[in-house]
Amino acid sequence: MNLNQVAFQFFGGIDLFAIPGVSHSTVLTIMSELGAEGFNRFNSAKQFTSWLRLAPNNKISGGKLLSRRVPRGSNRVKIALRNAANAIGRMKDTDLSKFFARMAFKKGR
Repeated sequence: MNLNQVAFQFFGGIDLFAIPGVSHSTVLTIMSELGAEGFNRFNSAKQFTSWLRLAPNNKISGGKLLSRRVPRGSNRVKIALRNAANAIGRMKDTDLSKFFARMAFKKGR
């Protein structure tokens, strides 16, 4: 079975292998965790990042921000995406690696 063709069909004609840092294990993890519905089970990107526990849980009362911490919890897709980001950070002389270096300097690796 050719994983490139299966993933291309699964994600609706999007080639995830064209993204630097994304490996076969990352794509298999995303496919196995999202199931047959894929990304269609989420109405927006905000819902997907919230499901991944990457979006902050902003608590606002009276226009004042009380808390903005990211909720605890983890899943396999979150770990796979972090590993892909770290793989990009280890690359040399690419635009994404330069962006990763700037963000890692500001926010930590």
